[in-house]
Amino acid sequence: MTVRILAVDDSALILKLLTSMLSPLGYEVHCAQSGPEALAQVGDIQPNLVILDVTMPEMDGYEVCRSLRQNPWTAYIPIMMLTSLDSLEHRIKGFESGADDYMLKPFEATELRARVEGLLRRSSTTTRLAVQPMAKIIAVFSLRGGVGVSTLAANLAVGLAQLWELQTVLVDLALVAGQAALMLNLSLRHTWADLANLPLEEIDADLLGQVLLQHTSGTHVLAASRRAENSELITAEKVTYVITLLSQQYHYLVLDLPHDFLDTTLAGLDASAQILSVMAPELASVRAAAAALDILDLLEYPAEKVRWVLNNTFQRHGLARQDIESALKRTFDLEIPFAPDLFIPAVNKGRPPVFDSPTSQVGALLEDFAFQLSKEEHQEQQPETPSAAWQRVARRTRRAQRKR
Repeated sequence: MTVRILAVDDSALILKLLTSMLSPLGYEVHCAQSGPEALAQVGDIQPNLVILDVTMPEMDGYEVCRSLRQNPWTAYIPIMMLTSLDSLEHRIKGFESGADDYMLKPFEATELRARVEGLLRRSSTTTRLAVQPMAKIIAVFSLRGGVGVSTLAANLAVGLAQLWELQTVLVDLALVAGQAALMLNLSLRHTWADLANLPLEEIDADLLGQVLLQHTSGTHVLAASRRAENSELITAEKVTYVITLLSQQYHYLVLDLPHDFLDTTLAGLDASAQILSVMAPELASVRAAAAALDILDLLEYPAEKVRWVLNNTFQRHGLARQDIESALKRTFDLEIPFAPDLFIPAVNKGRPPVFDSPTSQVGALLEDFAFQLSKEEHQEQQPETPSAAWQRVARRTRRAQRKR
């Protein structure tokens, strides 16, 4: 297999030297003369190694390095800083931004080749993570507990699996006392604990397939461990790695997130194409949502990445929807009605409404929402053999269009 190296430097001479030194070894060397150019190319090139200058116009090497590390599809690519900045402060800054190695200019060809070969040997996970993702990843999140995050996540995962009859994974990232398996009445034969002590290089798609629990809807579940102490062994790096591998094998991932901004939670949020922020119509929930919104803004997530869900968890005296929307300056994409006769038995029996009562008001609402969150290419074309769930959504859509 051809090993691809992306060299990034604003000096054409340095790029020519790197190409002449590395190409004879069989490496395919691609060049970029700025940080933005490199970031624009990296998805197409899928390099096995990046050699990165520090001092560049527009965007310095530290910023480029951080951007690569924050993207789950490039997070594991080895990065070598190649620079004339030789102070301890600059070296530390390079490693803090995520560099694997730091080499000074001017450089000798023999040392450069040795360092490149060493980095490539140590990056056994890179090849697996360079595959383009297939899944759409949806995170369900709230800073306040008790608002229905796990309930919504379970219904969405099952709804997506039933709509498209494609394998979907519900990933429980509430690593301490998560309840995703309970929501689908699945026993904890396998959990995150099976992965806790394994180094990344021993985790592959086959192993993950054995760890996932299977539900009759076609939904798979990566369940939280029975024992809370096992959660301490699950790092953000491992979460990103597992999500990345799953996204290469499955069409949809739904992440059931805890009520915090710990590094494992941030790994899930970073990986997601869509974040569903859930709240109830009460003041504490709205304050938590406002706090979450501030942090999501600080993390520079685009506004369109976050969709808002109002879950009426009690019958009376809740804050008015329009007042909440006015306070947050956000519009709800979904409002779930108060339905204890449906939700409480569903949780106790592990049979979510979208699975057990898909024609009920709540079941239909959640099924339609799952359709709205589906990949665009799925929404735009009727399946060759439409599922029962797809046919229900299509009938409701036609009725709504006739009413308009």
